[in-house]
Amino acid sequence: MNALNWSRGLTEMTLAFHILFATVGVGIPIFISIAEWIGIRKKDPHYSLMARRWTRGFVITVAVGVVTGTCIGLQLSLLWPEFMRFAGNVISLPLFLETFAFFFEAIFLGIYLYTWNRFSNPYLHWLLTLPIVIGSSASALFITMVNGFMNTPQGFTIENGKLTSLDPLAAMLNPATPSKVAHVLSSAYLTAAFLLGMIAAFSMLRGRNNDYYKKSIRLNMMTGLLLAAATIWIGDASAKFLAENQPEKLAAAEWHFETSSHASLVIGGQLNPVTNEITGAIKIPWALSVLATNHPNGTVVGLNDFPEDQWPPLYVHYLFDAMVGIGFYLLAVPVIFLIMTRMKRRNAYNRWMLWAIFAGGPFSLLAIELGWFYAEVGRQPWILRGYMRVSDAVTTNPHVGITFWLFAALYLLLGIVCLLVLSRLFRNKPAEYELEERRIIL
Repeated sequence: MNALNWSRGLTEMTLAFHILFATVGVGIPIFISIAEWIGIRKKDPHYSLMARRWTRGFVITVAVGVVTGTCIGLQLSLLWPEFMRFAGNVISLPLFLETFAFFFEAIFLGIYLYTWNRFSNPYLHWLLTLPIVIGSSASALFITMVNGFMNTPQGFTIENGKLTSLDPLAAMLNPATPSKVAHVLSSAYLTAAFLLGMIAAFSMLRGRNNDYYKKSIRLNMMTGLLLAAATIWIGDASAKFLAENQPEKLAAAEWHFETSSHASLVIGGQLNPVTNEITGAIKIPWALSVLATNHPNGTVVGLNDFPEDQWPPLYVHYLFDAMVGIGFYLLAVPVIFLIMTRMKRRNAYNRWMLWAIFAGGPFSLLAIELGWFYAEVGRQPWILRGYMRVSDAVTTNPHVGITFWLFAALYLLLGIVCLLVLSRLFRNKPAEYELEERRIIL
């Protein structure tokens, strides 16, 4: 492979690995805050213990996320030097603010960890969760602004092939920022809800029928319902943004070739790459027009309105379908769970329900991966849409292949160490044991 393909592969691998830890790092703090607040308000030791245990696991994932986040910053300069030379001055502000947000979060996380039971008023300790939530969410905000800028660049003019009249704030507040940031945050919170619910469901499937796990599942499914509905609604807004600002990206996701009104939504199927004929797909009449414009007779731009060398890879259709399908699964599970909790003759914690909640954990992580791959691959062939192609931004260094395998080994090591540490952290000290231990101490 050439330097371009190795660089693509290394960047994809780094983002795919980092996004898992970044998502956990953004989503978990809000649940730590909610659990501690409920524990204090209700004087319920179960919720207080949730906050403690979730914080321990959160610290481990933050440590790994820091390493992989640093790798991304390094690779931007090493693998895509022409992009950084061209646009680095515009995106340097959000990159700096992202680092500042992490330090802000880390400072208060350290204080939070070492001040349990140090305040006569427990709400003072709970207040420390708020800057952690703000810092983690702000970190996602600023880095997503960079991604938004790559999709809808603004805040500069070009003179003699160089960016001039730079306006970093305008670049940060580009048209893609609102929908992208909202979708990133809501999906991160949703993923955290299902990961925490997955852990509790797994414990109950192993026979630990303790109120701690039931309360954890109930909390995460209640918030999961709200977050799943919000994520789907924001996803609808994102589709409308794409229809207006990146029509080729939406058209590729739906295999929509001819500009037309009353456009059908295509689910699944196979595409003939020569004739662009679609077979075996489910087509919902008018649904794409409604998704893109809110009107069944709305006009949706087709791929044939763009030069073929500017088409995104058409396999993004499957990424989009799978992501949306998982989104509706994550909505259905908490709906069914909460209906069952209202039906006194039904056991909401039966094995089928627990397995469905458990499956939501890996499915939510898969949806995060699919969403980011769709976001990045769907922008191709551009690294900076309309201004610079990926092929023009890449390094000419012939040794990227060696770097790829070195980073692959690093990520494998980090993944194994992270799983081992998390396993040892909780395996020999289940929640019911900690509750009994605390009762003895108190």
